[in-house]
Amino acid sequence: MKVGDIEVLPLSDGRFRLDGGAMFGVVPKTLWSQRASADEFNRVPLSLTPLLIRSAGVNVLVDAGIGDKLPAKVLDMFAVERHVTLDQSLAAAGLGPDDIHIVIATHLHLDHAGGFTTVVDGAVQPRFRRARYLVRRGEWEDALAPNERNRASYVPDDFLPLAAAGVIEFIEADGDVLPGISVWQTGGHTKHHQIVRIDSAGRTGLFMADLVPTVAHLSEAWTMGYDLYPLETLAARKHWLRLATEGEYVIFFEHDPAIAAGVITVEQGRRRIEPLIAVL
Repeated sequence: MKVGDIEVLPLSDGRFRLDGGAMFGVVPKTLWSQRASADEFNRVPLSLTPLLIRSAGVNVLVDAGIGDKLPAKVLDMFAVERHVTLDQSLAAAGLGPDDIHIVIATHLHLDHAGGFTTVVDGAVQPRFRRARYLVRRGEWEDALAPNERNRASYVPDDFLPLAAAGVIEFIEADGDVLPGISVWQTGGHTKHHQIVRIDSAGRTGLFMADLVPTVAHLSEAWTMGYDLYPLETLAARKHWLRLATEGEYVIFFEHDPAIAAGVITVEQGRRRIEPLIAVL
């Protein structure tokens, strides 16, 4: 699809599952189970949906899914099903890893940055060999010095090889990274979590990452237990959802199991999503 004159395409790195209570925080299961069906381990289905942006001959990838480096025990824990891999969905778009020029990290958790690297001849290397990786500096510093709360979310092999290869460019502030493509720190999920905004020809798209991971999280108070700073999530979600609703922005969801993109409408005072693109 296009946002103005910029081509935008949700990709796929498969699916996984996370604990429903953690995904919906203080919301009772009697409520969230009406929107998400849990398995026998109380895990709800989620997608891994990175975003491809093609603008003026530049191919930009936002996040890269969970990748192919995790051990079998972890794959089983998260019920990872890579029925479609990121490389396969790129190929369907006529591209390979070497055709990506810029990779933007919303943050460095394993389900977003796992695909940044891959194993070649026994060594972990950048998957997108010709790309610059744009990482918020504060997020990088937090990933290097995790605490007991967030340590399990950061896998060093997802990002340290990028530094060794000299392909990282640190983002210091909000604003444009390319004409029509900008990043905005929201905090909340992690201190330096950021979203990506696309502006072209009077239209706007927002890749919400873990600020609004699924359609169910359009409800402002449905904050994940995974969020380190939930009040920041609440404030940022209010701000961006108000802009998106008023401006009829296209919203791109990274983890919704069914809807990859849509436009927010309001019915009887409640936000709903008008789907535009289904998850692969």
